[in-house]
Amino acid sequence: MQVKRLFSTEDAKGTRNYVNTQKKYEILRTVLYFGISLSLFAAGYIQTGSRGNLLSIVAVLGCLPASKSAVGAVMFCRFRSCPEQAALEIEQHSQGLNCLYDMVFTSYKKNYVASHLAVCGNTVCGFSADCKFEENEFYRHIGDILKMDGHKNVTVKIFTNLSRYTERLEQMKTLDMDEKETAAVIATLKSVAL
Repeated sequence: MQVKRLFSTEDAKGTRNYVNTQKKYEILRTVLYFGISLSLFAAGYIQTGSRGNLLSIVAVLGCLPASKSAVGAVMFCRFRSCPEQAALEIEQHSQGLNCLYDMVFTSYKKNYVASHLAVCGNTVCGFSADCKFEENEFYRHIGDILKMDGHKNVTVKIFTNLSRYTERLEQMKTLDMDEKETAAVIATLKSVAL
């Protein structure tokens, strides 16, 4: 019998409202981890009357995963999910396409938020709600990642205009789609996204 994880984040990556859901999860997990460490420290102090006890050491070591979780919470708090109105309009035009929502790609210089991505074979098309999205740097960044993972001739285009993006989604429906290539590109995009 398989036991399903209560908070499975990898399965949710790429789904609608992923960033907002993950943000809540990371904050809750961080509070819980710090709460456990604090309760261990308090229990040791109450029991022995001093900070120099074994439970204090365990509490301090428990701050390591709590701090790691806090970093994740801060990262997710910086971003927002795809706007609801845009998501509704995109859904009307993306029927039959393989889509990913709320994809955040990080590089050494900048973070890139793609509110929605559609993948059809070796064509990746996306929408960003950020009107200052730096397309050329993103193309270089994601292109290098796709090439390193063995995907050749992948074209990537990100739109900041929703109506132009929905037009492109309709055009993508007519493209020939290689299911294996599409699945491989999606797997790569998911593996490098936050």
